[in-house]
Amino acid sequence: MASVSVSLEEVMVYTAAREIADGSAVFVGTGLPMLAAYLAKATHAPEASLLFESGILDPQPTHLALGVGDFRLMHAATSIRGLHYVLGLLQRGVIDVGFLGAAEVDAYGNINTTVIGGDYHHPGKRLPGSGGANDIASSARSTVIMCPHRPERLVERVQYVTSPGFLGGGDERERAGLVGGGPRMIITDLAVFRFRPDTRRAFVSSIHPGVDPEAVIEGAGFAVDLPDEVEQTPTPDASAVALLREMDPAGVYLKRPQG
Repeated sequence: MASVSVSLEEVMVYTAAREIADGSAVFVGTGLPMLAAYLAKATHAPEASLLFESGILDPQPTHLALGVGDFRLMHAATSIRGLHYVLGLLQRGVIDVGFLGAAEVDAYGNINTTVIGGDYHHPGKRLPGSGGANDIASSARSTVIMCPHRPERLVERVQYVTSPGFLGGGDERERAGLVGGGPRMIITDLAVFRFRPDTRRAFVSSIHPGVDPEAVIEGAGFAVDLPDEVEQTPTPDASAVALLREMDPAGVYLKRPQG
């Protein structure tokens, strides 16, 4: 099959889709995670069950939704049950993987979506807060975090822990009584981070094609753990890219490659 030019966002989505196993229960968010879930369903994980914070279960939308409450997302859903029901599934421990975004994420996978700058009562910027993200981070068997690779996004310690990762590292998450397994990885538009099993601190597990390792280091606000030998992140083939672009024909979430 002929090669195809692939954007870094498409690499992100493909990487996220590979984390969805067939038959797994997946808590999906708006944007790139939505496309990752659809791609997984269309390829290697047709029996994965997709759940959305709005209470929509396993839909088969014919058009790309602009949010988890978009009516277009309800098409052919197996059930529409409401927020209380899906958060209850999380707390029962039946969700295999949940997808999360972040205004800030630190080297231990803690997420801030509450305040930036100032303090809690007088912030420089007040953000939307948790929504269901804390439930996902606390109770899902694993989480996948997706965010841009910027120093202001990848910080040494988040200003406010909206959604817990490994807290201060080591066994601190377990000692806090959190039942979920914590973050599995952070996917940025430059690289993939996973977590050391002992310290629970992030390290670079792969770098996207065409990305200079120095850009990965310079683009993070925390000290980057970069092993001597790092793999290249796998890229989608032409058929997967065609599926993604068919799902998002207007480029709502996916930027087209330059050139």
